Amino acid sequence: MTQSYSLDLRVRVVAFVEAGHSCRAAARHFGVSDSFAIKLLQRQKTSGSPTPARQGRPPGRRRLSPYETFLIQAVEAKPDITMPELAARLLEEHGIVAAPATLSRLLCRHGFTYKKAQLAAECARADVREERRVWHTQRQPRMRQQPYRLVFLDETYVNTKMTRLRGRSRRGQRLRAAAPFGHWKTHTFLKVLS
Repeated sequence: MTQSYSLDLRVRVVAFVEAGHSCRAAARHFGVSDSFAIKLLQRQKTSGSPTPARQGRPPGRRRLSPYETFLIQAVEAKPDITMPELAARLLEEHGIVAAPATLSRLLCRHGFTYKKAQLAAECARADVREERRVWHTQRQPRMRQQPYRLVFLDETYVNTKMTRLRGRSRRGQRLRAAAPFGHWKTHTFLKVLS
């Protein structure tokens, strides 16, 4: 989108024409197009102000306004839905074609952000919670007392898990999604540092 000429330049062009010069002479004097000077004076006569008109799409009802609740409910039901999937669902259920970018902007206007924190589904199990408690209350204090006994493992890996990295949730809220743990192939490389 092009930038409007500054209000200062607009006021000077109008003052130059009102001083008795023609629009074309004002255009040559200020280095602007004849069309700009003529349209500026027309705008000054009709609206009484040389300020630029608002650019872009006029405000008002959007094409997706009737479907906003449907789209929000679809995202809240499945937070990691992709925008192409959401567009396909909108087309399938309502017959409306919408670009994924348009849907993304609509969700941003309604306070959704693009994020996801992945948690292992096993963290909710009782045995895992007990192991975590033992780790924090017994093992970590001992490691602090005897740091010379620690051995560090450096690990890098490649795996074949197929979970989505991101999803959408309301601003200020964390999106949490459980992912299966241990059901994929992983190639791991370890190095020991002591």
